[in-house]
Amino acid sequence: MSVISLTKGQKIDLTKGNPNLTKIVVGLGWDTNKYSGGHDFDLDAAAFLLRAGGKASGIQDFIFYNNLQGGNGSVVHTGDNLTGEGDGDDEQIKVDLKAIPADIEKVAVTITIHEADVRNQNFGQVSNAFVRIVDETTGSEVLRYDLGEDFSVETAIVVCELYRHQGEWKFAAVGSGFSGGLRALANNFGLQVS
Repeated sequence: MSVISLTKGQKIDLTKGNPNLTKIVVGLGWDTNKYSGGHDFDLDAAAFLLRAGGKASGIQDFIFYNNLQGGNGSVVHTGDNLTGEGDGDDEQIKVDLKAIPADIEKVAVTITIHEADVRNQNFGQVSNAFVRIVDETTGSEVLRYDLGEDFSVETAIVVCELYRHQGEWKFAAVGSGFSGGLRALANNFGLQVS
């Protein structure tokens, strides 16, 4: 099966045509452009578990490097990569679609730049960012979304959403950026982050 490449705004069925696709790995990767800011780039992947109205019900619905599991263990962050060095996925989030609690309608996957304001960094300095969905059982890549270079001052991006539709899971390539980093992103999903 060939990998499906998506563009911003596209939506695709994950499970409807592929009922065996139950455990997936959301792989995220990026490169940082060379610049003389004197700081390393630390990009962080995270997932927000969203209920009706697109809101998280509390900090337990925010899965990131300090809270590696959520949704009764159905969504698991595999750990923080502090540099983004090397090829392939820089960070991964494992999702057991069948085990996600029934009141979770959406899983929003995001990337933020750690301490972006202090380090004077933004997504205009990041290239080759992508998200891919891998079937954890077979190891085969199902789809890929390359985010392109249409970011400048943003410090947080909603990369994609996994969402329920008529009992099946779909994937939406979102690619929307936020200024204000993690705080703005969390507020968008109904959370207050200090």
